[in-house]
Amino acid sequence: MSENIVSTPTRERCVTSYAARTQYRPGEVHPPHIKVKDAIDIHCHAHEGQQNPFDLAKRASKAEMKGILFKSIPGDDPAKTVRAVQDDVRRWAEREGVEPVECWAGFVCGRQMSPVSAQEAGQMIDGGIVAIWLPVFTHAITLSTVGSYRRFVEGNNAAGWVGPIPWEKALKLGHYNLDEKGELKPEVREIVRICADKGAALFFGHATHKEIYKIAEEVDKIGLKRAVIDHPFSPFLNLSPDQMKELSKIGILFNFTFDELSPLLGVDPQIMYNTIRAVGPEHFTLSSDAGEPLFPDSVEAMRLIRGYMEAFGLTPDELYTVCTRNPARVVGMELN
Repeated sequence: MSENIVSTPTRERCVTSYAARTQYRPGEVHPPHIKVKDAIDIHCHAHEGQQNPFDLAKRASKAEMKGILFKSIPGDDPAKTVRAVQDDVRRWAEREGVEPVECWAGFVCGRQMSPVSAQEAGQMIDGGIVAIWLPVFTHAITLSTVGSYRRFVEGNNAAGWVGPIPWEKALKLGHYNLDEKGELKPEVREIVRICADKGAALFFGHATHKEIYKIAEEVDKIGLKRAVIDHPFSPFLNLSPDQMKELSKIGILFNFTFDELSPLLGVDPQIMYNTIRAVGPEHFTLSSDAGEPLFPDSVEAMRLIRGYMEAFGLTPDELYTVCTRNPARVVGMELN
């Protein structure tokens, strides 16, 4: 996989960032300064040890966000947990006199090294899930790029972390969407069909370029209208603008995240903006991918990524497209 350079040396980066940050004038700042009205976060984490989903939904409501799609949340039944969050925030919002944020649940296939199951994906959608993620944390590309928990790698209860694993070993331990002939595995192909038939969104998860193009072929063949590639500049996917242009022709959306902009990955926001401009804002969404304690909460992460893209040049209508119009399409929300 060729490397797509998305970071910039500090001295050079200073030139573009100073121009953006000194000219960005969204209005006088009164902390907590939130400018995320109508935003929909389609990639939010709130499982054990991360941000509290109830508190986050209340904060998002106060900030006048339209919606949050929880990629992860406590419990074995994500849709049930999210319904409880929604009920709680609606009662709270009525007392507070604010509009409650809409909450949706997603489901990640292959969690905790479990098999990828089309039957399980279908059952989750029938139970209220609006989006399915193909394997992420347990995918071979994740294991070979950053490693994993020692208990996953060594098959015991050992604590700690194991660094990047050789690709052949990662393939044996983790998930991979293609068979030995380089074609989509039947379960993955069936998941694409189920998402199309049931009107759910499909996120490609962490996937190699070979997998991405095979999944895209199936998406095009089946006619799935809600297909999303997350954090395309992360090292797990590493897509170039030219590849995004090619894949966008079949309607795939690219979901840039605050995770990519954070110090932990360090993508240059100028390059992110340039890519949106080159490929076209109609093909992008912005989201947080936040939840971990090293990140801001998802509302603040949405403010930051939205603010960066506004400072570097997206217009108000383009911001509405990437923060609201396109995300609403992903979750099936009708906009007024």
